[in-house]
Amino acid sequence: MNHHQESVYLRGHIIDSLVLAKVLDLILMMGGTFDLEDVHIGKTREEASHARIRIGTVSRTLLDDILKAIQPHGASIEREANCRIDRAPTDGVLPDDFYATTHLPTQIRLNGRWLDIDRIEMDLAILVDEQGSAAQAIPMGEVRRGNRIVVGREGVRIIPLQRPQERDVFGFMESQVSAERPHGHIIADIATRMRQLRERHRQKQADSQVLLAGGPAIIHAGGREALTWLIEQGFIHILFCGNALAAHDMEADLFGTSLGYGLTAGRAVPHGHEHHLRTINRIRSVGSIEAAVTSGMIRQGIMAACIRQGVPVVMSGTIRDDGPLPGVITDSVLAQRAMRALIPGVGLALLVASTLHSVATGNLLPATVPTVCVDVNPSVPTKLADRGSFQAVGLVMDAASFLSELARVLGRTT
Repeated sequence: MNHHQESVYLRGHIIDSLVLAKVLDLILMMGGTFDLEDVHIGKTREEASHARIRIGTVSRTLLDDILKAIQPHGASIEREANCRIDRAPTDGVLPDDFYATTHLPTQIRLNGRWLDIDRIEMDLAILVDEQGSAAQAIPMGEVRRGNRIVVGREGVRIIPLQRPQERDVFGFMESQVSAERPHGHIIADIATRMRQLRERHRQKQADSQVLLAGGPAIIHAGGREALTWLIEQGFIHILFCGNALAAHDMEADLFGTSLGYGLTAGRAVPHGHEHHLRTINRIRSVGSIEAAVTSGMIRQGIMAACIRQGVPVVMSGTIRDDGPLPGVITDSVLAQRAMRALIPGVGLALLVASTLHSVATGNLLPATVPTVCVDVNPSVPTKLADRGSFQAVGLVMDAASFLSELARVLGRTT
């Protein structure tokens, strides 16, 4: 007998986005029962649908688990209550029952009205200002003693993503990852988005920036020239990378090698393994990458294009870095903070050939930002595609082929 019950509401395009089906399936799969008490199906694409679902379980614990599982799909408890707030006990420590965010658009109910959460991303807490007029997501490490933090799940509403109006690759229900899928139409759709965003960016419109997070395989595999062209033509507006991509990009300019391998000769060159160290040393001798470019030491390539086009670059260091180059942020918390500061305004993210940077960047992005993850290792785009249903597109292919084809579709002829 199901003695524990709760009614929840679903609102929006819950039919064509399969949200209703997912919620009902989760309830049954977890051992609960449901009654559809009220269902209204919109008759047009513009008209929203809604449903009231009464959930029954044999225990309060199971009911709480089900409510927790269906909340990311937009299911909100019918009896609307204000969210609960507690004070952070000390710097860097949250109240025990703090609410952990998803990367979906989120609202809290405070003083009888719903507030949007600013700077939403996954695995953060929610900070409410002292006036109760604004709220934002906040990393645990930035919490200060006495901060007002949302606790529990009451009064928290998640808004699921709706199927986009555009009939491109980002409009599919979910992005399956396979090395055997044709890539041409996907890259064409990405190029169309990038053309639109470049035009919007030139008009200084919101959410119009294209972010690329890339690894050194871009250089090793031969994608350097294509990425340089994309930056020079105004298609890329932000670059996240590590010490290696920048070092090997400039090594290619100074020595014509990448990790000591001749990019035109097609073979390892004598003492080539020293070239990246000598490159880093030269850049350190002049003080910065910008100084190396403006002085003419570095003439071509990705870093030169970023300096000349005013593209902000965040270089995040790792424990294995040589040097590192000037400008590499070696404190991972500071690097994450620098990356997070550039996320607002991003309208498309390209995560190319870097497991660490792809996962790190993906964790910072709200679900509303369309994301493309490209890697020869299928586990990387699979992990990113699993973050959400609409915004993540996975391509199993090498970085050079992706960037070269993308640049060709966008107009590169050489």
